[in-house]
Parts: sequence; C-alpha cells; structure tokens
Amino acid sequence: MQRRAFIRTTLATALAAAGLSMGLPAQAADTIKIGVLHSLSGTMAISETSLKDVALMTIDEINAKGGVMGKKLEAVVVDPASNWPLFAEKARQLISQDKVAAVFGCWTSVSRKSVLPVFEELNSLLFYPVQYEGEELSKNVFYTGAAPNQQAIPAVEYLMSKDGGGAKRWVLLGTDYVYPRTTNKILRAFLKSKGVDDKDIDEKYTPFGHSDYQTIVADIKKFAAGGKTAVVSTINGDSNVPFYKELGNQGLKATDVPVVAFSVGEEELRGVDTKPLVGHLAAWNYFMSVKNPANDAFKKKWADYAKAKKLPGADKPLTNDPMEATYVGMWMWKQAVEKAKSTDTDKVVAAMAGQKFAAPDGFEIKMDEKNHHLWKPVLIGEIQPNGQFNVVWKTKGPVRAQPWSQFIAGNEKKKDEPEKK
Repeated sequence: MQRRAFIRTTLATALAAAGLSMGLPAQAADTIKIGVLHSLSGTMAISETSLKDVALMTIDEINAKGGVMGKKLEAVVVDPASNWPLFAEKARQLISQDKVAAVFGCWTSVSRKSVLPVFEELNSLLFYPVQYEGEELSKNVFYTGAAPNQQAIPAVEYLMSKDGGGAKRWVLLGTDYVYPRTTNKILRAFLKSKGVDDKDIDEKYTPFGHSDYQTIVADIKKFAAGGKTAVVSTINGDSNVPFYKELGNQGLKATDVPVVAFSVGEEELRGVDTKPLVGHLAAWNYFMSVKNPANDAFKKKWADYAKAKKLPGADKPLTNDPMEATYVGMWMWKQAVEKAKSTDTDKVVAAMAGQKFAAPDGFEIKMDEKNHHLWKPVLIGEIQPNGQFNVVWKTKGPVRAQPWSQFIAGNEKKKDEPEKK
C-alpha cells in the first residue's frame, strides 16, 4: 500500500509540475474526439461506408498537419446499421458517453430526423453531408449537402429545356420516406407552376431495400407512350442496383426516357453494368470527373488512403459528392474551432458563419453567414460506359441554399436562420 501511495504521490507531483491534473482524463489533454455516425451494415451501407472511410482519411490528414489547436483528432466510429431509432441511441452515446466534440454522419433524412432532438437537447453539433429535402433549420446542424434549389429544381429545369430533351411528362420515383416524399411535393408544385397537369405526373414509392423493379419499369414504359417523359429518381441505398439493372434489361435507354437521380453517384454504380445506362443523368454538386487541381489532389489522397488501408474497391478508388461534402465539412469545422479557440458548440457555431474552403468541386465555397448551409455549384452529369459522369450542365458558380422552398405554402414567413432557443 505504501509503495502504491508513493507512486501516486510521485505521479501527481510530476503532473502538477507539467501543469496537469490527475482529475482530467488523459485523452482530454492531447486529443479531441470526433463521432462518425454512418450505417456500415444494412440497406444504406452501400452509400455510407465510404463516408466513414473518407472521414477517417480526413482525420488522418488533419492530424498529419498538426491536428486542431495542437491536439490530435480521435475518431469514435459507431454503426447504426440502417436502423433509424438506433441512430438516435448511437448519437446519444457519442455525445454523452464518448464526449465527442462534433459528429459527422447520417445519410437518409429519416436518420437525421431521428438524431436531431438528441443534438438539440444535448447542444452538440452534427455535420450532415448529403443532399436533402430542406424544410429544416437547426442551430445544431450544418448541412454540407444540397438543398432542393441546389439539385432537384435545376435538374428538372434542365430536363424541361431543349438541351435536356424537352420533357413534358414526369415519373417521380422514390424510396418511401421523408426525403423523396417532400422533394416530390416541392417538384410537383414546381411542375404545376410551369403548366404541367396532374395527369402528366406519376408518383411512385418503394420500401427501403426493394429489389424487384420489373413491374415499375414496365409501367414507366407504358406511361412514356403518352408523350416525352423523364424519370426523377429519389431511390436510396442498394435498391439503386436492381433498378438500374432492370432499366438495362428492358432496354429503357436515356434517348427514350432519361432518368435523373439525386442519390446515385459513382459508388452506387460500382456494381452495375453501365453500358446500357449511358446518357442517364445524376444531379450533384461534385463529380469525380471534374478537372481542377483541388480535385486531382483529393482523388490522389483518397486513392493512396484506400490502397494503404486495403479498403474494398481500392483497385478502383471512387470519390463522390457526399464524400466531398464530408471532407469539406471536417476542414471547415477545424477552421471554425481554431477561430473560436474552443470546441464549445455555441462558439463553434458562431465561428462557422462565413467559413471558406477551396473545395474539390473547383470553387472556393462558403458556409452561409446565417442559414447553416453551404453555397454550392450545381452540376448535371451523364453516365458514361466506365461508370463516371460527363458534366453536361453546370452553374457559373456556387448557389446559395434555400432551406425553405418557395414551392411550399407558408414558407415565405419562415426565417432564413435557425431560431435562438
């Protein structure tokens, strides 16, 4: 007992001399914990696993450049397994038990809606990297993906234009949850404002994990016989693979009925023969194929990391829009913490306003001073035989997000900044 007391006294004296206290956990002195909240199993793993990996890559990169305020970042990775209530449970664990400074995570809006009350109750920070339906604004969330005016609306406008094929009839096809339903509510109102009749809009939904698209694709072909038709797809997760395979099986070519997708990128096309899909479209704010020095550097970092960590698909490393949004969000958070000289939520929120970053999309993009959304360029790409996208249309520069769509009644009265609570 005397020896143990002596060691403890000696250690306490040494710590005191170093200006530290034994009451502090060791990790608090030299690391900052970061939560990574993505589905690594279940229907959404096809999309979310790469976001976990790019978050870990970014943490390694930040640490190699001196960390944050001289401290190393330490990732705490959890798997909510495509189970929406489990997202809330895991978020609470990350904040309350693991004491993370911020969380980077979620893909579907139902997962984000599940965790939102937890972040607001515990006053912690979520960085959400995926396009979504808008109609939300929280002090505790930074939305680094697109709002509808930065993706859905421009995509439909393009398909209505002469260059996009002049579509007159519309199939709105989505997975049955809040993001597709709200996005399609906005698009239906937008199409009506452009003179499109209800009879020329066919709205369809399938459950998460749906795999039999034979009847749905046959129905699309039948509907398209009534005039120039385009499909707007808000299918999420691994259901995209059987949907695109069925388009190929039934010979539904882009020249007949173009499909524009909002949740299909390079990663989702990895398991599909893309030759029959050439010309179908996706609307995002970044594609792997964009040419600029920042993207060249981003792709090289990812390829090197994937190879070093022996990640699945490392022989064909792919980047996509939500990966870029994760990367940008993490670097902006680092900049904001260092500006605030603190990881305190309220101080970081204030410091995030107006943060800028030279993004792989080729633009210096910024976090809006008020509405917690990024200004983002809008790009529309055509699927190529190699599973990449050729950009056929883009905005001249970054577009300011509109969280509250003008096509939903009553939104004109809503404030463009989070309410103070």
